[in-house]
Amino acid sequence: MALMITDECINCDVCEPECPNDAISMGELIYEIDPHKCTECVGHFDEPQCMQVCPVSCIPVNPDFMESREVLLKKYELLTQAK
Repeated sequence: MALMITDECINCDVCEPECPNDAISMGELIYEIDPHKCTECVGHFDEPQCMQVCPVSCIPVNPDFMESREVLLKKYELLTQAK
């Protein structure tokens, strides 16, 4: 599963620096999460860091990108291998 940022985002800038995969960036109006880079912090942390710091709880699971923990771990391995 990848996460997403909803339109409740207040652009507080706290989520972007917390993402270990650089999956969060400023979109046209609010921050966005690149689902191809988001591993829900699998491989880095026990819980998604962006969700932990978000003051308005606007970061749910993206229903269009439902992935198992194993798939997220493989994505993590590919992303960290590329760095």
